Amino acid sequence: MEKVWYALVLASFAGYAFAQLKKELHMMQLNSYRNSRYRRWTQKNLHQKLTFSLFLLIASGVFVLFNIALVPAYLGWIAGAGWGAYRLFTEKHKKKLVLTRRAKTLLFTSLGVFAVLATTIALLVPSKFVMLGWALLTLLAFAWLIVANFLLIPVERRISQWYKDDAKRILKSMPHLKVIGITGSYGKTSVKHFLTRILSEKYNVVMTPGSYNTPMGVTITVRNHLKPIHEVFVCEMGAKQIGDIKELCDLANPEIGILTAVADQHLDTFGSIENVQKGKFELIDSLPTHGVGYMNFDYEYVRNHAPITHVENYAYSLNQDTAYQAREVEYTPKGMKLSVYYQNEKVLDLETKLMGEANISNILVCCAVALKLEVPIRSIQFAVKNLQPVKHRMELKRNPGGITILDDAFNSNPTGAKMALEVLKKIEGGQKVIITPGMIELAEKEYELNRVLGEQIADHVDYAILVGPKQTLPIQEGLKNKNYPEDRLYVARNLTDANQHLMQIAKAGDVVLYENDLPDTYNE
Repeated sequence: MEKVWYALVLASFAGYAFAQLKKELHMMQLNSYRNSRYRRWTQKNLHQKLTFSLFLLIASGVFVLFNIALVPAYLGWIAGAGWGAYRLFTEKHKKKLVLTRRAKTLLFTSLGVFAVLATTIALLVPSKFVMLGWALLTLLAFAWLIVANFLLIPVERRISQWYKDDAKRILKSMPHLKVIGITGSYGKTSVKHFLTRILSEKYNVVMTPGSYNTPMGVTITVRNHLKPIHEVFVCEMGAKQIGDIKELCDLANPEIGILTAVADQHLDTFGSIENVQKGKFELIDSLPTHGVGYMNFDYEYVRNHAPITHVENYAYSLNQDTAYQAREVEYTPKGMKLSVYYQNEKVLDLETKLMGEANISNILVCCAVALKLEVPIRSIQFAVKNLQPVKHRMELKRNPGGITILDDAFNSNPTGAKMALEVLKKIEGGQKVIITPGMIELAEKEYELNRVLGEQIADHVDYAILVGPKQTLPIQEGLKNKNYPEDRLYVARNLTDANQHLMQIAKAGDVVLYENDLPDTYNE
């Protein structure tokens, strides 16, 4: 009979261990499979991951220390491990784990490490201490995942390099293809979508889908989406450290480069704004001698970079004296009107459904590139008039209850958040509400910039719903500095709680701004 109990305990342990490893794998994936980032996340969230496993460890220790009969001990372990596995498997996530080839390989390797250690404990440790050993294993699930990931690094590098070499071969076989690289602290995804739409009036265009802005994302795009009929490849390029953009340029070889912004973003990984500048300018520096660069001079760390001399280049802006400028901006009930000037001469009159200064800047550079590639003026005007907001980036929607939603939930930043608040104030409607967890990846500036955001919210918003008691402390301080009424502030535990509270206070005609939506790695 004891063997049956032993088998049941082993099965419950395996189920809980699998659930725990799957949860950790999800967090590893959200941290780009980089052990250094995953370790930092683990250190910040150690209390979350240890709580239940620590309970099982302590319970197992109690069974051993007090010589509790094996059957009750087994029952207690099975119930505890079963509940823990159920809790982990039924957790809801904003972005689910994607079981890619790499994720599956890492999961099975981690399970292999687990199995070897669990078997060793079962064979070498006295039976009454086995549960204690297994509980310790589950407590350290994150460590075994790091070990497995480290062991797989050489294999993954070889596999990735093979795919990259194949992508390079495909690109080399298409000498007619014009590759356009886009990078920047923010704005690159919107520019990618807008430029693709405008250039499609004349060319067959393919772009990197979704957030495919890494070397493997670009590789997948080239191998799976790029066809011989395509004439233009619009390639978004993301970076979190110096060298990332250079690696992407070596892969895609862009001949047109667009730098949308250099600002306080990803400071946690870049280390400083100067490093952000150096990393982003790798795109312009990598352009061939016949290439063309476009740079947004509304940002100080773009303007103060040493002059670019090795390629033809153009500056664009809303507020500086540059080659390309947007002027005569007018907000209308249907969107905006603006004019594009080149060397102080008007070249385009435009209408768009889009809102906000950020979109003016994005449209401006897209038109500059389109003119360079000889897209007819009427085609540009038609495309701009029919541009749709990129999902979760200043996207205006109305729900069935008559509430207007301004969805700016993707990747908030100081400049974008300020612009979103200004647009919120301009939209006609009743009560103006914001739902936000604040901004992240701003290193030592994070607290101060979020405090400033709180002060800006106080000047623009009638009701503030903050997501995450700890995460939003600096925003709360900013609101307090502005004497924001406490009865107009609600601090939610999570986004679900925030939405439930919104339904209690919002009515038809109100306007709600969703400013940022943090990934699951930031759950409190």
